[in-house]
Amino acid sequence: MAEAHQAVAFQFTITPEGIDLRLSYQALSQIYLSGLRSWKKRISRMRVKNDQGGVYPASPSSWLFVVIAILATMYMRSDPSMGLIAKIQEHLPGQTMLSVLVFSTLLWLSLILTLRFCLKLLLSYHRWMFEQHGHISTTTKVWVTLVRLLSGRKPLLYSYQTSLPCLPVPPIKDTLERYLESVRPLLSGPGFQRMTVLAAQFENSLGNRLQRYLKLKALWATNYVSDWWEEYIYLRGRGPIMVNSNYYGMDFLYVTPTPIQAARAGNTITALLLYRRKVNSEQLTPVSPATSTVIPLCAAQCERMFNTTRTPGEETDVLQHWQDSEFVAVYHRGRYFRLWVYKAGRLLSPREIEYQIQRILDDPSPPGPGEDRLGALTAGDRVPWCAVRKQHFSSGVNKRSLDCIERAAFFVTLDDEEQGMMGEDPVGNLDRYAKSLLHGKCYDRWFDKSFSVVVYKNGKNGLNAEHSWADAPTVAHLWEFTLATDAFQLGYTEDGHCKGEVERSLPPPQRLTWDIPVEEQVSISLSVAQALADDVDCHVFPFRDFGKGRIKKLKISPDAFIQLALQLAYYRDRKTFCLTYEASMTRLFREGRTETVRSCSNEGCAFVKAMHSHLPAHCRRLFRLAAEKHQNLYRLAMTGSGIDRHLFCLYVVSKYLGVESPFLTEVLSEPWRLSTSQTPVQQLELFDMKNHPDFISLGGGFGPVADDGYGVSYIIVGEDMINYHVSCKHSFSETDSHRFGAQISRALLDLLSVLTPAKSENSQAQDKKQQ
Repeated sequence: MAEAHQAVAFQFTITPEGIDLRLSYQALSQIYLSGLRSWKKRISRMRVKNDQGGVYPASPSSWLFVVIAILATMYMRSDPSMGLIAKIQEHLPGQTMLSVLVFSTLLWLSLILTLRFCLKLLLSYHRWMFEQHGHISTTTKVWVTLVRLLSGRKPLLYSYQTSLPCLPVPPIKDTLERYLESVRPLLSGPGFQRMTVLAAQFENSLGNRLQRYLKLKALWATNYVSDWWEEYIYLRGRGPIMVNSNYYGMDFLYVTPTPIQAARAGNTITALLLYRRKVNSEQLTPVSPATSTVIPLCAAQCERMFNTTRTPGEETDVLQHWQDSEFVAVYHRGRYFRLWVYKAGRLLSPREIEYQIQRILDDPSPPGPGEDRLGALTAGDRVPWCAVRKQHFSSGVNKRSLDCIERAAFFVTLDDEEQGMMGEDPVGNLDRYAKSLLHGKCYDRWFDKSFSVVVYKNGKNGLNAEHSWADAPTVAHLWEFTLATDAFQLGYTEDGHCKGEVERSLPPPQRLTWDIPVEEQVSISLSVAQALADDVDCHVFPFRDFGKGRIKKLKISPDAFIQLALQLAYYRDRKTFCLTYEASMTRLFREGRTETVRSCSNEGCAFVKAMHSHLPAHCRRLFRLAAEKHQNLYRLAMTGSGIDRHLFCLYVVSKYLGVESPFLTEVLSEPWRLSTSQTPVQQLELFDMKNHPDFISLGGGFGPVADDGYGVSYIIVGEDMINYHVSCKHSFSETDSHRFGAQISRALLDLLSVLTPAKSENSQAQDKKQQ
């Protein structure tokens, strides 16, 4: 998704001193630190973990069962320990019962570790993904049965974490072969030959040396990619995170549950806090991939969802997370407030939160000097923000107010504009709605927070999410729950207000105060951010002609269909092919994040070129080959056999070793001119599309990835609609989001036309006879 922008510009400098031995020590030191961070995370999770989840797939009560069973067998004059209890008793003379408890506990822990090891082995099996729908092998059927047996008890959110397999390091030969295959349609004959030579030289010299370091890291750390990915792709970026990294999520397309701003804010804040309660108590069911209901995905990204902020640094930013907070930070017309959402441990009712929000809206006090545009510091370059933060926000009233924002559960903006698909220009209004959520006025969002909720004057809402702590599916899961809980669970009264009673004695929201002598730097950051925001061209459009229902009738993967339509649209728009980024996930593995699916394949390009030959049968055959190829690439990415994360980590190791690789340098500098991502609908049970068909999610989007390319996000809603978000830059004259959106719609219709064979004369005659 938006990480493609950072990956293209990925450059950092490490300057170890000394001889080659010392350079190797530098790399080993970083590998050691990665593992140390992994183990610290494990220990911290053990401290806060729910007891029931901490011993999964066993249960705390199973310990008592083991103790009773051991005592019963000893009462029957049998020794199930084969002398071990007697050995323990030698060190605990006269303590027979205590010796039995020690042995029983050790036996119980051994059984838990054995069950976890077996479950990890089972979850390492991924051949099920490569089997055709309806043609499941006997091996996979047995595997599903065994997974269900070991997962029989209802799991909690983090129950599977210790049983998930680690991300494997692919063989370097396989990665290089897949890389060369991916760039074959994009390079001329001499260019491809040159890359082949560079890849062979890399494999035969430096590659195997770098690979050994990665294998060592994979043995020691939980995930050999994620910590480096988070640091170098996100946290070390020194440019603005607004537009370049942050992304947005939208409200319902056709429905606004209430036009009252304070009421919508009340229900939205309540729903988000209810979700936080479920995360903290692990009441959420572990998420599974769309193709399975028994395979868990890693839930580690949920840990930093709330009470988290990104703080700027000189060389790298830092993610700070607090265990809990009982307030949210609110921005309205240039003023900042701390809104307490708990009283004596009780979550305020939605009506009480609405009452408190209305107090903020009715507060006539003006912003303090420099306060109204303070948020621009989070929208501009990171180094100036770091310097200002150290100099002016490290003590006194500024530190106290900044702490209130950074420690808040999340950030809320009460926007004084109206947004949504409305009025006489619904298309243009949707585009403005997207731009507003992506960057706003460049100072009325706090872009460093894990996410900021925006509630507009007419009751429409949305969010802006920071990218380093988690990927879009995690935020989408949160936002789905929020929208559904707001509309269907909490609801509103007939006059549009929140439900519940109000305790009028609640203290008013606390106005944050500042002493800001940095208005010049605020203006500089704002000018940088404003130039970036003005350059963004966004277009949001719902495609209503057909959806996944019609595509599935053709026995084609909807995602493959859409990706090939995007290839056709881009070729028609730019008269060439380009390196295409599709975000996939690696959350089948512990602490997995994303992997790249290189959607521009040889098979896809052959199909696109054939579309101009006007031979439908030939096009259909090539399309089937291209769709199957895309599905295979997606499966490889999900199962740890992708290309780009492996090459990225090899590049990181080469930097720590202080050696240059022409091959890796060229690979990491290749621009993704078409960056795509699907926003998955993960909780279908929350939305009753039959009785409430108007409650359709718009999904979300992100800023343009390359200066001369497009960013495309899409969400498949129900059976008959696909919503698209397209972005590019005005500064490059050859791209236009509206033109590309029209090309996408045309490509989708042309694909359906080609893939739907014309009826034979006999079938047409029968249709006429029936009519």
